[in-house]
Amino acid sequence: MAEGEPEVRWDGLCSRDSAAREAALEHVRQVVRRKTEDLRSRGETSRRPPDGLSDAVPADGLNKLLAHLLMLSKRCPFKDVREKSEHILKSVQELGIRIPRPLGHGPSRFIPEKEILQVGSEDAQTHTLFADSFAALGRLDNITLVMVFHPQYLESFFKTQHYLLQMDGPLPLHYRHYIGIMAAARHQCSYLVNLHVNDFLRVGGDPKWLNGLENAPQRLQNLGELNRVLAHRPWLITKEHIEGLLKAEEHSWSLAELVHAVVLLTHYHSLASFTFGCGVSPEIHCDGGHTFRPPSVGNYCICDIANGNHSMDEMHVNSAGNVSVSDPFLEVEALMEKMRHLQECRDEEAASQEEMASRFEIEKRESMLVFSSDDEEVTPARDVSRHFEDTSYGYKDFSRHGMHVPTFRVQDYCWEDHGYSLVNRLYPDVGQLIDEKFHIAYNLTYNTMAMHRDVDTSMLRRAIWNYIHCMFGIRYDDYDYGEINQLLDRSFKVYIKTVVCTPEKVTKRMYDSFWRQFKHSEKVHVNLLLIEARMQAELLYALRAITRYMT
Repeated sequence: MAEGEPEVRWDGLCSRDSAAREAALEHVRQVVRRKTEDLRSRGETSRRPPDGLSDAVPADGLNKLLAHLLMLSKRCPFKDVREKSEHILKSVQELGIRIPRPLGHGPSRFIPEKEILQVGSEDAQTHTLFADSFAALGRLDNITLVMVFHPQYLESFFKTQHYLLQMDGPLPLHYRHYIGIMAAARHQCSYLVNLHVNDFLRVGGDPKWLNGLENAPQRLQNLGELNRVLAHRPWLITKEHIEGLLKAEEHSWSLAELVHAVVLLTHYHSLASFTFGCGVSPEIHCDGGHTFRPPSVGNYCICDIANGNHSMDEMHVNSAGNVSVSDPFLEVEALMEKMRHLQECRDEEAASQEEMASRFEIEKRESMLVFSSDDEEVTPARDVSRHFEDTSYGYKDFSRHGMHVPTFRVQDYCWEDHGYSLVNRLYPDVGQLIDEKFHIAYNLTYNTMAMHRDVDTSMLRRAIWNYIHCMFGIRYDDYDYGEINQLLDRSFKVYIKTVVCTPEKVTKRMYDSFWRQFKHSEKVHVNLLLIEARMQAELLYALRAITRYMT
């Protein structure tokens, strides 16, 4: 329960029983009425500050309560809760008290709100998904509203995340949310940090831990090094990292606990990539998601331009900052032609193993040269950086300054034959859930590309997946890496590398600059491929290290 809301319990609103929800709503209404009457009796509405009531009545927590009601009026899958929450807000407004309004333009800064499914207009199957999420978490978050472009994947994602956070497992509930905070903080993802701070407190976590990682138990502090390397340079993970955690005397982790922690870390590193890659907006009830100020004229902010978040409808700016006049329609046609040509070449003659290995090394070296013109350091805010150590440690390409990291051959250690069974043995059922999620993301297709139908997109999907693994040094012996340069242009490579390696640097300009003729649902699909390929890459390095420790 959030600070400042001691009298309100929101749990009843998550019930599938309408009578239980009605009783909970009535309780909320009475609490709001008491607080507003108390406020008016003290005569403080007439001297409220411009930004709402926070300075006038800090102890009452009315602002947080009203912000939560605003979220429910827009995001609750139950119509009765949406309508009653809106009614309560209007009744407060009629008393002369300013109520909050949403900031921004929907769940994503990159995707127009009109293209995202509106809560209340979903079909029966999607409503069930929404209701399940709301019942489990007490919210229908913006990540869900972006992912729902692909309901089959969303269902698998929900099942996996629910199991990791709420079902029986080696780690206590508050540890799970704290590890989520640690992982998201590595990429300065305040969106996920804020959500899990609230969840951490809700399940009984010690607020002192939130003052900084040094205030958490030593076992969690020890996990900081693995979190750091896994997030930014997973190819450096060794069995010594694992041994250090499993043999730390009274602060030791068990193997089962460590596997649970590794899966959580990789899940939230990847989810941070999705959050930034799709421009997910702050939740309505969280900081940055609402305001008590009246709308400004034009409802437009100059900071959007400064941050590269303005409209790209009239022009295209490439990664070098130059205006491009190329026709997006022609780009799609060119990509289709390249796919047809590559398929014909495959049918005619296969490259030798030596040539395939050489092409992998070339692509791996070239991936180090892919960077954005926006590629400057991002300084993390204190409220995020306190959840991890060594804020200067970030992504570095493998072979800079003469360093060489051996290629990770999937034929020697792969998810299907090695990682899956290890996870399932130490954390039953989770391997199966993760495996299903990998397969859905990799195989998901609607046989469309932009305006074209009946298209086999398997070649393109494989190129994206294998390019991500190539950036992490992971090689498939049976794949011709020469296809990547044919299918993925530079602006797309810049976007992929930024989302996967330094997601905190993603801008709307990058999002708009690749696949300009494709639908937003297709770009979200790309992000699903990116986050699952990244998660699998991190898991392969971590699980291989655990296997080496065990043998």
